[in-house]
Amino acid sequence: MGLNREESSPLFAGTVAGTLRLLAYLALAMVLMVLDHRNGWTWRVRYAAAVVVEPLYRLAGAPSAGMHALATAFSERQALTEQNQRLREDLLLANAKLNRMASVAEQNQRLKELLDTQHSLELNVQLARVVGVDLGPAEYRLMIGSGANNGVKVGQPVIDARGVMGQVIHVLPSTAVVMLVTDPAHALPVTIERTGLRTIAYGARDGNGLMLPDIPMAADVQAGDRLLTSGLGGRFPSGFPVGTITRVQPSATGMFLEATATPAADIDRSEDVLLLHDQAEPVGPPAPATPAGPPAGLAASASAPMSPAATRATGIPP
Repeated sequence: MGLNREESSPLFAGTVAGTLRLLAYLALAMVLMVLDHRNGWTWRVRYAAAVVVEPLYRLAGAPSAGMHALATAFSERQALTEQNQRLREDLLLANAKLNRMASVAEQNQRLKELLDTQHSLELNVQLARVVGVDLGPAEYRLMIGSGANNGVKVGQPVIDARGVMGQVIHVLPSTAVVMLVTDPAHALPVTIERTGLRTIAYGARDGNGLMLPDIPMAADVQAGDRLLTSGLGGRFPSGFPVGTITRVQPSATGMFLEATATPAADIDRSEDVLLLHDQAEPVGPPAPATPAGPPAGLAASASAPMSPAATRATGIPP
């Protein structure tokens, strides 16, 4: 059923009542606009409505905000993980370089000490690098990276910057085997620096030091005395440090004193060694002798016949 125009639009009806109603509405609107302009009532209503509606907006946008937060957190976590991994790799690389530089600095220091030894003593030497350790039953030996092709010969003394290490016993084309002074089969004629007493230093049975088993009972030997090569036998030049005495005690038989000593050379740490070549004989008259040795009785005791092991290792005739 259709509606006429007056029923559908009562506000704009052509009657007097409709016109008065329109004028009243317009007047009310003007009053409200003036009051809102002066007092801001409408703003307060809008503010209150926004307070009520804002949670609805937040609730409607929560899924989108949550997905964005998760994506951001995941990407940031992945970036932090990658950055942490790179930093760890950089730290490991820096530590490796630092350790390498420390090792190179230590190696340079050892080479400098070897060079200083050569220059200070004016020795005819040859530098060789330790390439391996040749250990066997009761054998303490090193392998060096120089051999017959480099002029190495059997019997050449081997030293480092601190003292005597041993002697060459086997020579191959490009390598050589060195018997250490701590090898039980090695014997070395030595002299005690403080008193001048001559004796033989053998390698200890456990390979960790030196033994001096044939010291006369009346000899003046103390812990802390330095051992030097005596030059007897003609294989090791005299005056090279061999070790330091750590303990002196009577032997099991009670006829001699026994002493133990620590090697002067860095046997367990040296990576570069010097091979001594034949030294030039001194030219001119011998220097005046200085009475630096022990009494005649002690010297006679010290010059007693050597054992067969000492004869084989040092080349001294019996």
